[in-house]
Amino acid sequence: MRADLHTHSDASDGTDPPAQVMRRAAAAGLDAVALTDHDTVAGVAAAAAALPEGLTLLPGMELSARLAERSLHLLAYLFDPADAELAAQARLIREDRVNRARAMVDKLAGLGVPVTWEQVAAIAGTAVVGRPHIARAMAASGAVASPDQAFTAEWIGEGGRAYVDRYALDPARAIGLVQAAGGITVLAHPGPSRVSADQIAGLAAVGLAGVEVFHPDHDEAERSFLLALGHDLGLVATGGSDDHGSFTGDRIGTETTPAGAYHALVSLATGAAPISCRPA
Repeated sequence: MRADLHTHSDASDGTDPPAQVMRRAAAAGLDAVALTDHDTVAGVAAAAAALPEGLTLLPGMELSARLAERSLHLLAYLFDPADAELAAQARLIREDRVNRARAMVDKLAGLGVPVTWEQVAAIAGTAVVGRPHIARAMAASGAVASPDQAFTAEWIGEGGRAYVDRYALDPARAIGLVQAAGGITVLAHPGPSRVSADQIAGLAAVGLAGVEVFHPDHDEAERSFLLALGHDLGLVATGGSDDHGSFTGDRIGTETTPAGAYHALVSLATGAAPISCRPA
């Protein structure tokens, strides 16, 4: 079984519509895929409606949190999307993303980058706005040669000259909100340089279910560290490509979750169920 539990669509900062993400997942030979757009489940219905035969969809989202003044992401799966408190917090995060993007555009203008909010908003459309939309506008303006070059200390990388923080949840509260909605949380692409063993242990103590071990940003040493730590803490070791369509080189299916880990995660959820397309 091959399950990619971390993908994005144009409901947030991916480049492809949810239906196309599902088609690409099937073409990559996946058995299961999670749609985890940033702070939204807006793409889940379209993904489910376009689900190819034989592919299972795990509804989810990548929830923004902040720990010790650093950005931290939690992959939330199989929660009840109608849960009022979780939905309200996700909405607050999405609204502040707009304020943050406007402020970053203003900072870029002060640095001589000819990018406007109108250009960024046009790229984002109805999606949850994120830094990749700003990066694409910067590349279109010629300020950088490609969008990935915007994510540096010179521009909009974390702590960079044009970087602006945004509203995000305390991770313990975020884990509690997802649990109350019947869902499960996995710490996304932590990397030992970003999140310490003690911090991960603290999150495990308040209900974190898993840690994303198999991710394109993790080298072998990081994977080994996270596997051992997860084993000690009783966390499920997951994997996902963090695919954003053409923005990340169409890499869906390049990192996957072991079958045992997939089934262990699903068994912990009570808020929603995986969605499958079966033969008629």
